[in-house]
This record gives sequence, structure tokens and C-alpha cells, in this order.
Amino acid sequence: MHADLLFTGGPVLTPKGTAATAVAVTGDRITAVGHSELHELAGPRTEVVDLAGRLLLPGFQDAHVHPVPAGLELSQCDLTGAKTAGESVAAVRAYADAHPDRTWILGGGWSMEAFAGGTPTKELLDAAVPDRPVYLPNRDHHGAWVNSRALELAGIRRDTPDPADGRIERDASGEPSGTLQEGAMQLVGRLAPPATAADRLAALLHAQRHLHALGITAWQDALVGDFLGMDDPAVAYRTAAQEGTLTARVRGALWWDRERGAEQIPELVEKRRELSEGRFRAGSVKLMLDGVAENGTAALLDPYLDTCGCATANRGKSFIDPARLPQYVSELDALGFQCHFHALGDRAVRDALDAVEAARAANGPSDTRPHLAHLQVVHPDDVPRFARLGATANIQPLWAAHEPQMDELTIPFLGAERAARQYPFGALLRSGARLAAGSDWPVSSPDPLQGIHVAVNRVEPGGDGPVFLPGERLDLADALTAYTAGSAYVNHLDDTGRVAVGALADLVVLDRDPFAGPPEALADTSVALTYVGGQRVYAAR
Repeated sequence: MHADLLFTGGPVLTPKGTAATAVAVTGDRITAVGHSELHELAGPRTEVVDLAGRLLLPGFQDAHVHPVPAGLELSQCDLTGAKTAGESVAAVRAYADAHPDRTWILGGGWSMEAFAGGTPTKELLDAAVPDRPVYLPNRDHHGAWVNSRALELAGIRRDTPDPADGRIERDASGEPSGTLQEGAMQLVGRLAPPATAADRLAALLHAQRHLHALGITAWQDALVGDFLGMDDPAVAYRTAAQEGTLTARVRGALWWDRERGAEQIPELVEKRRELSEGRFRAGSVKLMLDGVAENGTAALLDPYLDTCGCATANRGKSFIDPARLPQYVSELDALGFQCHFHALGDRAVRDALDAVEAARAANGPSDTRPHLAHLQVVHPDDVPRFARLGATANIQPLWAAHEPQMDELTIPFLGAERAARQYPFGALLRSGARLAAGSDWPVSSPDPLQGIHVAVNRVEPGGDGPVFLPGERLDLADALTAYTAGSAYVNHLDDTGRVAVGALADLVVLDRDPFAGPPEALADTSVALTYVGGQRVYAAR
């Protein structure tokens, strides 16, 4: 029987290492892995791909990503390319001038390091857009920049109290300054007009094309639901699945409303049933335990430091009561839900692991595959617990490098000891933990090859600065495994993530063999071809 698709003439990344040079695909499955003997499977209708020395590997999978908000931001006021406050304001002014019909100026993606203290002011926006409300989340979506008109519409004044789960930044006189942190974002975000269903679907399909071009064949959407004014992607996924336009395989993490408790669990069960269709499965629950270190909301075991290096009273925020978390996780686990934790600070990491441990004690072994995302600061005592509890470490490698947001807004406020515990990829792997990898796009680039570059080098692509904690570097094979088999595991896509007979033919051809070059050049690698189920979904021009 002839194959439908045949790859020949290049290295193949197999589960046991690069030990093949040819792969045959029939239908949507891999039917043979070998060498030149597979040439006999080529028939008159076989698509033959000459690898010409390029690496063939399983499709990349992003274990933590937000494609619909990313797609929407690309069509709104996109500040991801702005490097300074001046560039950011100029981009806002240009967008507002080009869209005089927009009642709100929406978008985002600004970087905290572009502004003094990481907190841009309303006056900067007022100079660009004085007459319409502006709402612009930053690149990590844990803070938003607003103008005076937006503050006025939301009724935010000097005497407005901070919400329990957020903070209104204020100037020296006590007036709201124009930056809203965490839960305070919702004070304005809930007033902004939501994207239409058509807009969300278009954003999803635009994002999908972009992700396929980066070799991504599957992902876990890390937030399906309503959160701080972000547009719920659920209907877009269901529509795309029904219409057959969802070519990727997607697992959705349903949002755990942190203002509620266990009473929402039956609703999550119903959403799982309603939304799971075609290539979309809503079998996970997203539990955001804390915030981010840059704005002092990541939950830490010990207090943050001030600018003088002295301990403050701030240990960050726990958005879900740690005393109740074990109960919630145990109930979700018993119902077959995977728990996907946002855990950035060492206290949040410990709370998540304690909850997983409680679920194991209550329910016994299960195949729910909990995973903890971000893991910026991990206490050494908790590193071996990942392997012991079967909790996957879901890493975002692009963040593990020296850059202004790290060097100016994080390290000084953590102190030397905690700063040396950041993003401990190597320690986790050595302890036996399973690694998965993701981008958190639009927080950072979704390009897996950029992330792999940082995981291996601990230096930003194109950077020549000092290596960030070199003992935590991964080798190339382990980094690739995290982005393929590791993420496939947390996505419950057991027929993917490997090049083996019987596996689904979700495959990527790179433009070279990265094993043949220096690690410093990894970021120069690009994707040539992407296949999902044996069907080509991207080809480089």
C-alpha cells in the first residue's frame, strides 16, 4: 500500500533520539519510520517531501496561550513593538487618529520597562486621546493603562478604595495616576464594549494561522471564560469546531471565578459538556493563584523588599483562599478535571502543590495531569514535589533571561537569594519533573524556537549580555521534548508529540537541523512546513 505522504532525506527526531531519515504517513497517521527502504512506499499520488538535511519533528504544542485575545490585539491598538513611553504614546495617537469612529480605544501589549516604575500615567494618554476612553492592558495582562476619560466613566476618584484583588496606582497627592493593577482593571474593563462573536472568530482564525506558521499544531487555551474584561473565546472555539475551520487540536482551561467557591463546579461540568466538540476539548480548569512579581502581586513566602533592600509588609496576593484550595482541587480532580494553575511566586507554587497532594490523598491516583504554569520563584524544598506528585512544570522559557523588566522591576525587590531561584528549569528536570512549555502569548512571542533558544542559552535571542542562572539551562533535546511530548501530555493528546508508528501525523519541518549548529544560533531557525493529521496547514514561501 502506498503512503499518502513521505518524508525522506533528513534527520527525524524520534522518541529515542534522531535515528531515522524517513517517515511515511497514510491518512492522518504515521505508518512507517525508517530510512531509504521507505522509498518503496511512494506511489503516483504520494506527496514526497525531500527534507534535504532539515529536521523533521513532532508538531510543537503550546501548553499555555491566549490566541483569541492575541488575535484581537493584533487588530486593535497594538503596542507590542513600542520600546519607550514616547513610542507608546505615538502609537496610541496614530491609532486613535486612524479610527475616529471608535468610541473606545482598545488594545494593549505595552511593556512595563518603558515607563518609570512600570506605571504609565493618565496624562500621557490624555495628550494623545483626550475625548474618548482608553483601556490598554500591558503585555502580561496583570495591569492596564487608562486615561482620565476612562477613570471618569468608571467613577474612580481619590476616595475610591482598592478592590481586594487589585490596586489603583496613585500619584503623590493620592489621585488615581492611570495604571490599574490586577482586579482593579475590571473597574474600567467591564465598561469597554466587548468584541462581537464575528470578531472573536476572526481573531481565533488569524491567531491559528500565525501559530501554524510557527510549527504549532496544538495548544491549551489558558483562559476560557470571563476575566477582567477579556473576551471569552468559548463561542469562537465552538463555532470553529462546528464549521471545521479549527485545524489545530485545542484543550480549553475553563476559568475558575475567584470571587466564588465550590458552588460553581456544576456549571463547569456543564460547560465542559457544552463546549467539547471536534478538535476542541474543555477538560481543564484554570485557577489563578497569584499575580506577577513586577507589580508586587506574585504570592511570596517572605515579603518583597523595598528600594533600599529592606523587607516590606507585602507578600503579594492569593487570589484563591489557600485554606479552601485543597477542597476545590480535590473536587475538580474527582470529576476528571485537569487543574491548570497560574503559580508565579513561591507561596503560590507551594499552595498549588499542597492542593494537588490533598487531591491525591482524597482520590488516589488519577490521570488528570495537573500542571503549574510560570514558576518564576520556586522554593528548593518544593522542587522534588513535582515528580513525587505527578505535577507537570509548565514553563515559559522566554522569561528566563536578563532584560529590563527582570533587572529593574523584579530582581531588586526579590533580593539575591530569591532571584537565584527564578525559573529553575534545570533543577526541576534533574529532580525528575516532567516539563511542558508554552508562551503565554500575547504576553510574549508564541514562537517555540525563540523559547527554545532561551531555554538552552538563558540569554535573549540576539542578546550578548550575561547568562541568566546558567545552571538552569536545558539541553536542546530536553527543550524540544518540553515543547512536544511534554505539552502533548498536559493537553491529553497521547497520540501526538512523537514521531512513531501509529501516532497522529502532526509534524513540523524546520529550515535546518538545529543539532548541527551552535546553540547561540537556535533563534535563527524557522519553520518550513507544518502538518496536522497529515494535512499541510503551513508552507514557508
